[in-house]
Amino acid sequence: MQIAENMVVSIHYTLTNKAGEKVDSSVEHGEPMAYLHGHGNIVPGLENALTGKSAGDKFDVSVNPEDGYGEHHAELIQEVPREAFQGVDHLETGMQFQADTGAGPRLFTITKIEGDTVTVDGNHPLAGEVLNFAIEVTAVRAASEEELEHGHVHGEGGHHH
Repeated sequence: MQIAENMVVSIHYTLTNKAGEKVDSSVEHGEPMAYLHGHGNIVPGLENALTGKSAGDKFDVSVNPEDGYGEHHAELIQEVPREAFQGVDHLETGMQFQADTGAGPRLFTITKIEGDTVTVDGNHPLAGEVLNFAIEVTAVRAASEEELEHGHVHGEGGHHH
């Protein structure tokens, strides 16, 4: 069975950056990652590379930023006063929080704390990066009606309700 829209696909992956450093790996988590093909559950460049593949296929693919997590945008880096974090007693670099913006909710990461000024970055941590994937397709099946309605995989390797 070939990977196409509305198929549930399970893959093992290892993601490395351009320096060859491992960023993430499903192998370390023990279970393959399952997603619903054609529903935006994974970055577009990887989804496109998986189209037409079958269980047992192994391949490497590089995904450019525009087909991954997007370009890095300097305007998403801001300095804000520490008092903007009301109710948070302890701030540290690497902490993440969600804030409402004019473009809707966005995840921000604290990148620097200097006195009463906190620098936050609204870019995805992998924005602007070429994503290098080593992929093994472990299973392909038709999605259930409920999975299609919800737009994601249920059960093992997917979402549990």
